[in-house]
Amino acid sequence: MTAKPRIGLVCSGGGARGAYEAGIIRYLREELPQPARSNVRFDVLSGTSVGASTACFLAATMHIPDQQGRALEGLWTGLTLEKVFRVEGESLYSVSRKIWRATRANERPEGWRLYDLFHPEPIENLVRHAIDWPRIAANLARGLCQAVSVSTTRIRDGKTVIFIQRRESGLPRWSRDPYQQPVEVVLGPEHALASAAIPLLFRSARVGDEYYCDGFVRQNTPLSPALRLGADRVLILSLRHKPKTAVEPPMLDAMPTTPQIIGKVLNALMVDRTEYDLDRLRRLNEMLESGRRNYGDDFISRMNETLGDVRGQPYRVVRDLVIRPSRDLAELARPHLEKRAKQESKELLPTRLFNRLSGSNLFTQAELGSYLLFDSAYSKDLIALAMEDAHHKREQLMEFFDPSSK
Repeated sequence: MTAKPRIGLVCSGGGARGAYEAGIIRYLREELPQPARSNVRFDVLSGTSVGASTACFLAATMHIPDQQGRALEGLWTGLTLEKVFRVEGESLYSVSRKIWRATRANERPEGWRLYDLFHPEPIENLVRHAIDWPRIAANLARGLCQAVSVSTTRIRDGKTVIFIQRRESGLPRWSRDPYQQPVEVVLGPEHALASAAIPLLFRSARVGDEYYCDGFVRQNTPLSPALRLGADRVLILSLRHKPKTAVEPPMLDAMPTTPQIIGKVLNALMVDRTEYDLDRLRRLNEMLESGRRNYGDDFISRMNETLGDVRGQPYRVVRDLVIRPSRDLAELARPHLEKRAKQESKELLPTRLFNRLSGSNLFTQAELGSYLLFDSAYSKDLIALAMEDAHHKREQLMEFFDPSSK
């Protein structure tokens, strides 16, 4: 009897864009027809940045799969910009005083941090309390999943540290990449918060004696950990729109603004590794298939006998399926940002300032707003788009999860 393929789910980083992942999960759990829906399982969960929280949430709810989609959607649609960057209790005077004190070196000799002004505690509390962390170990022990990984960036040396919790103890053999280090842990909120700590905006997270920030700095799409943890098939949730035909962007008619540059940096960090890893995986698959066609069905096994010890992992053909947004998420965010800017409300002054800020060039230019707009209306649009995109891949998804398909 042929063993079932080990299926990996790879959750990417992208700040507020992460609501898109909730829509994919909801479609898989609720919209696929039976019996295809009963085939949906995730043996290996791998996430970075906001995707780390998604992966951990799924691992902690694997015993109630039918509720995963709605529950994840509820978390995202319950967010608001004011909740993520807390402003309650602030006034124009208190904010102004903080800005003044932050810029005075004699009062803050160790330097200042942007989150001294805008507090991310609410989203930190969400990560701490919305995920039943001990349940991850229980679900691993029951065999409902096999491994969970969370990728972070260690600030001291810029190395990617991959925190891993598996059903069995110990770690598999890893790559010789000097910039990657796997660490066996019992996953907790500090690991997810470390992975999602967007530089400058969210506070760095301390794990043990080290400080960490967002995993996207070096590894936005954690495909490599999923493969190292034994995935034979990988479903990759990308948070970047890829046009069917290349469109040359218009020439700049003025010096680029700071928001434009920040957006380009975010895109470079969030995108390039995704396409590189996928291209490398597919080229390796082509090489293995070509070898099998030309040298026989035992080509891969003979290759592993020779090179397995050198590589650390056996060579194998790994199927991939990528779901990515069919629309530009920056354009999807733009009307929400512009609407906020026009809102006249009786809210506290800091909230009104947030509305004005979200409609300014700081947010609307260069895709920056699509990463930072933690907003219920935007999340609902992302979830709806994700379900639509997943539906367009309905047949591919059914085949991907079918254990008898090749």
